Amino acid sequence: MLRRSLSAFSVLLCISVPGELSAQNRQPMTRFSVANVAERITPTVVNITTRRSHPPSTGFPASPAPHGEQSPQMGAGSGVIISRRGEIVTNNHVVEGAEEIRVTLSDRREFTAQVVGTDAASDLAFIKISAQKLPHMPFGDSSALRLGEFVLAIGNPFGFGQTVTLGIVSAKGRADIGIVAYEDFIQTDAAINPGNSGGPLVNLDGELVGINTAILSRSGGAQGIGFAVPSNMVRPIWRQIVQFGKVRRGWLGVSIKDLTPELAQSLSIGYVQGVLIDNVLAGGPAAQAQLKVQDVVIAIANNPVATSAQLRNRVALIEPGSTTNVSIIRNGRPKRVRIVLGEKQEYSVLSQVRPRASVVEGLSVRALSAERRRAKMIPRKVRGVLVSRVTPNSPAARAGVHVDDVITFVNKRRVMSLQDYHRAVPRQAAKLVLRLYSDGKARKVILRLPNSRH
Repeated sequence: MLRRSLSAFSVLLCISVPGELSAQNRQPMTRFSVANVAERITPTVVNITTRRSHPPSTGFPASPAPHGEQSPQMGAGSGVIISRRGEIVTNNHVVEGAEEIRVTLSDRREFTAQVVGTDAASDLAFIKISAQKLPHMPFGDSSALRLGEFVLAIGNPFGFGQTVTLGIVSAKGRADIGIVAYEDFIQTDAAINPGNSGGPLVNLDGELVGINTAILSRSGGAQGIGFAVPSNMVRPIWRQIVQFGKVRRGWLGVSIKDLTPELAQSLSIGYVQGVLIDNVLAGGPAAQAQLKVQDVVIAIANNPVATSAQLRNRVALIEPGSTTNVSIIRNGRPKRVRIVLGEKQEYSVLSQVRPRASVVEGLSVRALSAERRRAKMIPRKVRGVLVSRVTPNSPAARAGVHVDDVITFVNKRRVMSLQDYHRAVPRQAAKLVLRLYSDGKARKVILRLPNSRH
């Protein structure tokens, strides 16, 4: 399975170089054009090293402790400078839980960085160093990328220092991979490896079009499938963290599913590319705008949507409280509805607030509040804690635990709250037996834990 195959070292960096230049200057790509782009952008790419007292939940390799003694855990990643004032974007899993963050520029100057804000739901983090007039990479339009465009990857693989690789854009809009809550990945075959996480994906104009986050790998190294967060998701998240100190995501208040030809036939509606509303939360934004069950959403804010993940991502990037258009098909006829979006609360992360480390490596949970219960359409009778993050290739991922699963039992102990969950997980264990609830069904999984915790 894809979820189980993602390497724990799925921390990548790839700079993408599209296969064309601007419309005014269309020329075939040559080794000189690629070299020129690489030469221009490498000063904006940084190496990041971190120090933690405890191993991170992100799968970064740690330095071994001599003679069994406890030693600080060291991690490595990459980042890209996005402003003259020393603001840098990287992956959340690169800096999560770090007690010290060191940034090394391409000219070998070193700085201690401070966290500006993080967003675990998209695996993005923004840090800052005390430096001025730095070279920085401009944002590009990730939606303009075309399949087959050449891409460069620049980062710090295996701690070797700045490395440049070349590939193409293999696919766009990859979702439901199970890495983070909000997924709209650019897929690339540019060679990216552990230590490349947080690095930029760049087009031939030298613009940032993505932040590399994960690789699909059975060996831990590059196998030609890498994933990057698109720049059109990165930029609004950065702006919100700077403006509000947290990420504010739009919210419709509906349960949705992809409209397949078979589903359309069963509902006696004509098939179109869109997303079916199968539940409307009473009192929510959609209900107030009089959206109905079996409406088919085909566009929001004048942007077409074809999948549930696409609709969810586009709604999330619209500022809460703003009014936008939703285009639907109702009873076979097109209709446009104006809606005031609410704010989705469960994944907002305050600036300077670092997520609490999970008691199970690679697995993060959060309280199942009434708000989250309504948003996830979880019945009242189901009690437990909500899975908020599963690190690729962790014991939880290999066992089949997914984001938004509800953990109801740990080793036959009922879980009603976060406190119950923490009490139920033993300090030392070779395995954990979890009972989960998701999609209306209960199931049991067994986590094989490689090391006991102390």
